[in-house]
Amino acid sequence: MSTPAEESRVVAGRYRLRSVLGSGSMGTVWAAYDEFLHRPVAVKEVRLPPGVQVAQADELRERTLREARAIAVLSHPNVIILHDVARENGEPFVVMELLPSHSLATLMRDHGAFTTEQAAAIADAVAAALEAAHAAGITHRDVKPGNVLVAEDGRIKLTDFGIARNVSEATMTSTGMMLGSPAYIAPEVASGGEVSHAADLWGLGATLFAVLEGRPPYDVNGDPLQTVTEVVHGKVPKPSPGPLEPIIRGLMAKEPKKRLSLAEVRRRLHPLLTTPRDALFAASLFEGPPTPRDPDHLDGGDTQVIAPQPIAPAEPAKTEAAPESGSDEDGPSLAPDPGPLPFAVSEQAPSPVAASAPATAVVEKPAGRGALAGTALTIAVVLLFLAAAAGGFVLTRVMAAQSLAPPDPPVKPSLSAPPLADLATRNGDATNLKGTTGGLFSVDVPRDWSTFVTQRPGKPLPPSTLVQYVSVDGRQTLSVERFADFFPAGKIDAYVAGLQAGWAPDAFRLNEYTPNQGQSEDLLLAYRTREDAPGAGSMGRTTFAHVFRRGSSLWSVRITVPTEQEDSGRRELFDRIKPTFDPGD
Repeated sequence: MSTPAEESRVVAGRYRLRSVLGSGSMGTVWAAYDEFLHRPVAVKEVRLPPGVQVAQADELRERTLREARAIAVLSHPNVIILHDVARENGEPFVVMELLPSHSLATLMRDHGAFTTEQAAAIADAVAAALEAAHAAGITHRDVKPGNVLVAEDGRIKLTDFGIARNVSEATMTSTGMMLGSPAYIAPEVASGGEVSHAADLWGLGATLFAVLEGRPPYDVNGDPLQTVTEVVHGKVPKPSPGPLEPIIRGLMAKEPKKRLSLAEVRRRLHPLLTTPRDALFAASLFEGPPTPRDPDHLDGGDTQVIAPQPIAPAEPAKTEAAPESGSDEDGPSLAPDPGPLPFAVSEQAPSPVAASAPATAVVEKPAGRGALAGTALTIAVVLLFLAAAAGGFVLTRVMAAQSLAPPDPPVKPSLSAPPLADLATRNGDATNLKGTTGGLFSVDVPRDWSTFVTQRPGKPLPPSTLVQYVSVDGRQTLSVERFADFFPAGKIDAYVAGLQAGWAPDAFRLNEYTPNQGQSEDLLLAYRTREDAPGAGSMGRTTFAHVFRRGSSLWSVRITVPTEQEDSGRRELFDRIKPTFDPGD
């Protein structure tokens, strides 16, 4: 139970801790609020258990930071996003996406086994997440039900990529610490062998076994050491007969080389994925908070992520001036110019045009006059009115010495971007995760812009590393993207074509294509894009880009702003920041 004093804590000057979502022997997961970007987040506070030696504590802290740096580039719909690793009093705090969900371990504990269709959807989502991780050179090492989150709308995400492992959980490191969960750990890892991608295949099979059977594949009286011994020397448990039995047996092969590949697993699962995920999980599974954990049915000391509590918005700092009018009881104030309202004008509201229009006169036909005569009179009146109106318009324009052509429509002024903070030099790393070197760079960026790094898998463009710096209000972005080994096989025109192919035909318009200093492999681009935001209409953006070759790499340095800030975006952002970019050697 968190105390009021804990709930008012602010970590790293921006993350306000709100309520405890779950806890274990190695840490506590909080529902928190990012007061800098105004969004809810989950914060894992890494806590070391009593008795850990100084050297071991330092190793765990360094492991947390090292693994966080590695997984920060993962961007996949089945992976919980890692936003940040902050330090407070020397201790690391891991900041992640907050997903309203229950863990598989919680759902299994409260509701038992899942159906074949549900299990297939869960297995496919976890396999997809592991595919993305393995492609980026990352091994999860602890795939288990406690690290799989399921939301009521059908979203399924894998979390906790090796961060803050429980020291009482499976295999030893050089310092005697344990990494992994005994009931789901691969035999080669439990026996002290190398941790490879194949260990995740075993974890996926063991998780799928538990989902279908309602219990872990191994659990010797809740004793971690006895359980590990059984994993290494015991027989592999047999799942119940059914469509998923061959997949589980293929994944839980004791010889790592004999395990099914993730691609093969997903191929076999595909025929079973007939129901949309948002219809697979009944709302009753998520009703009410999860019941307390039964100490007799723990699976290796999981850190459970339970149903999130309502998150109160951040309280304004006492040193800030109060707004002159209005109230903000429901959350922080909106950023300047938040864009179109996310709702339509009520249909019941009277139309301004209708309200101001005069009532239509009802003219009765004189007695004895036929329908033809009435029609002729009406036409005559209309022609007389049009002639008078046209004559009045011509006379007015002639008297005012103005052209008879209609006036040009007013030009919408280009709005200026918010005042920039002072520029500061940032060092970035766009090195490809597979070991390609040459991705270090420096660039001047406004001091208050936030940094995000993504490993982009490709299609329609080749794989790349994308480093983005985003303004406080989220409306301006500096993007530095590097395509390693793009040349000599690739052509810069192919990049432009691939860039355009990523948009709908009517949502992309190339405005400028200029060779910089007469070089064909050094271009200045400008293009407009349109995004359709649900409930908010279309949102236009303009991007200015410098695309150039450096060695075998293609670099793209881009500034993106709302289209109404096009002029100031080029003048105050792109023209100032582009000359400061230095890709190094």
